[in-house]
Amino acid sequence: MEDQDTLIDTHAHLASSRFETEREDVVRRAKENGVTKLISIACDIEDAETNLRLAAEYPEVAATAGIHPLYVHERDDDSWMVRLTEMARSEPIAAIGEIGLDYFHPPQDGSTEAEWRSLQRDIFEHQLQLASDLDLPEVIHQRESAADVTEVLRGFPEVSAVLHCFSGTLEEAMTALEMGHLLSFTGSLTFPSAKELREVAPEVPLDRVMLETDSPFLAPVPFRGKRCEPFMVRHTATALAALHGRSDREIAKITTQNAHRFFRNLSQNASS
Repeated sequence: MEDQDTLIDTHAHLASSRFETEREDVVRRAKENGVTKLISIACDIEDAETNLRLAAEYPEVAATAGIHPLYVHERDDDSWMVRLTEMARSEPIAAIGEIGLDYFHPPQDGSTEAEWRSLQRDIFEHQLQLASDLDLPEVIHQRESAADVTEVLRGFPEVSAVLHCFSGTLEEAMTALEMGHLLSFTGSLTFPSAKELREVAPEVPLDRVMLETDSPFLAPVPFRGKRCEPFMVRHTATALAALHGRSDREIAKITTQNAHRFFRNLSQNASS
């Protein structure tokens, strides 16, 4: 397959237990479908360590390290930040992530809503500072928290971010773009119910877009109800191509170039 027709899945949770016994097959299926690089996203320190092992084993995999907002309560002390910092400084990670704020789910530690949001924000800001210190990009999770995520990001204007699994309004999209960030679309773009998202997507300049699966979640049409895998990102690419009136090959080329510009430590020879 020609290089310009290859794709990058910029957000897959390969450390998930749902892939534990068949990661080799998942990577193989992706490669067979022209998805030649997978960014394996961390939700906690254990995920990050698994991601680094996978990246060492498979040239198609790149690793991130970070603490997801729904896991911020699981640390016992500040050793998690020490370990995260060590990883970010010494390992070839592609980004800090996924990090951010999640106001959709209730507190995971029995705290009040205000306490829970304060804890999330504190750890979000710590990780943004780490990204700033090490000149690393960050992968942002925001769910029912767009205003606060924007407020926090404005405090770190030097850091480059991607709003992963973007499903917000046109106003939220334009705000992120004005701040210099990127948006990433998942298989949600193919859902019949995602009318507003399909109205937003063509308004986003293609040089500010990346593609992802968020696997094992959000399988695109025609795989709804099944476990999502990185090879399925091609269906999201087709949906985005149709919305922009471009060919699948053009979308593959542009989004792959965007991913190489955004992430660190992505080998340009991943498809060889």
